[in-house]
Amino acid sequence: MQIYLARNNQQAGPYTLEQLNQMLASQQVLLTDLAWHEGMTEWKALGELTQGKLVYTPTGYVPPTHTPLHNPTITQTKVEGNLSKTELASVNIRALAKIIDLLLWLPAAAIPSFFLNANQVNELASIQQKMQAAYTSTQAVQLQQQLFALIPIEAWQTMFAYIIIMLAIQAFFLAKSGQSIGKKLTRIKIVDADSGEKVNLTRIFLLRSIVFIILNMLFMPFITIADYLFALGKDRQTLHDKLAKTIVIKQ
Repeated sequence: MQIYLARNNQQAGPYTLEQLNQMLASQQVLLTDLAWHEGMTEWKALGELTQGKLVYTPTGYVPPTHTPLHNPTITQTKVEGNLSKTELASVNIRALAKIIDLLLWLPAAAIPSFFLNANQVNELASIQQKMQAAYTSTQAVQLQQQLFALIPIEAWQTMFAYIIIMLAIQAFFLAKSGQSIGKKLTRIKIVDADSGEKVNLTRIFLLRSIVFIILNMLFMPFITIADYLFALGKDRQTLHDKLAKTIVIKQ
C-alpha cells in the first residue's frame, strides 16, 4: 500500500503503512494532515481515517511478509484531489486583484455630484480644500459636518444602495467560486489552507472582507501594511488569510 500525505498544499510520499504509523507515533505527521491511497475517492484527514488514534489499520489490509524498500526515484502518481496541483498566487497578482476590487467602489464617491447643482459642487470643493488645510481636529470635524450637511438625503440613500448591491455581488461570487470580481479577472481564487476546498461564506466574506474593511477604516494604514507583510512568507498568507485559514491560488 502506497500512502500519500499533504499539508499546506505540499504533497509528500508515497509511504508504506508501516512508515506512516511510525511517523504518527513520533508525531512527524499530524492527525490533521491529509492522506490518500488507492481505493479512496478523495483526500481525508488522517484523524478521520484512524478515528482519532495514532495508528492506521485499513479495513481488509494484509501486511506484507517483508517491509518494501522505499525507492526515492519513484515519481508521484496523479491522484484525485485538489491539493496535488496547486500553485500559490503571487503577491503582485493579488495586489492587482485588490486594486480592481477597490476601483469598483469609486462610483459610490461620485454619486453625490449627480444630486448637486453647480453652486453646491463649488461649495463642496471649497470645503474639501479647507479640510485639507485644517490645523486642528475641531476645525476638521466642523468642516466635515458642513460637507455632510451639503449632501442631500437622496444622495446618501443612493450611495448606501450601491454599497449594499456591491457587497451582495461580491458575496455571491465569493460563495460560488471563491473569487471576487478582481480575483475572477486575474484568474486566482480563495481556498481552504488545509484541504484546498471551497470556503464557506462566513470565512471567505465576513472574516476576510468585512472584518478587515472595518479594521482598515479604523487603523489605516497600519493594518493594510501589516496585512500584506504577512504575504511575503512562504505560504503567501496575508493576515486576513491566516484569520480565515485560507490561501489564494492560481485558477
